[in-house]
Amino acid sequence: RNKSLFAEAVGAVSPGEGGQRLLDELDQTILRFHAVAVQLRDRHSGRQTLDVNDEYDVQDLMHALLRLHFDDVRPEEWVPSYAGAASRTDFLLPQIDTVVEIKKTRQGLNAKSVGEQLIIDIARYKRHPQCRRLLCFVYDPEGRIANPTGIENDLNKGDHGIEVRVSILPKAT
Repeated sequence: RNKSLFAEAVGAVSPGEGGQRLLDELDQTILRFHAVAVQLRDRHSGRQTLDVNDEYDVQDLMHALLRLHFDDVRPEEWVPSYAGAASRTDFLLPQIDTVVEIKKTRQGLNAKSVGEQLIIDIARYKRHPQCRRLLCFVYDPEGRIANPTGIENDLNKGDHGIEVRVSILPKAT
């Protein structure tokens, strides 16, 4: 085994022009995710649809949406062991050295739990050799997180050794 493959990533990388376009499309996909999930409920003649009820539903729909813009979408990539535990990313987008981590709020997964899980995820994923950027999407359709902007600001501004962007959507109105 080549242990150098699992050295920690060092800093964010410039995505270049094509990479920046893909990052912008990834941002739009995240921003429009809830609108797509809602639209899927409104089917012609009451046909069955995909209801986004749990984290696996969010992952399935996100996987399909990512395929619109990315040729290489790798679900469940293994991450090197951290503090004695190994885990898998939700999606690796090697074209832009980005890992996408998905969470969906539910009873028992409140703001504190989400924040703690994301801190652990950041520490884990920065050890992945292709993770220069971590995008964490927390889908909160019931508005369980009272101050999503606070969590985003706290986690987005840290010096994590990689670029980290946390998006908790949709925002309560």
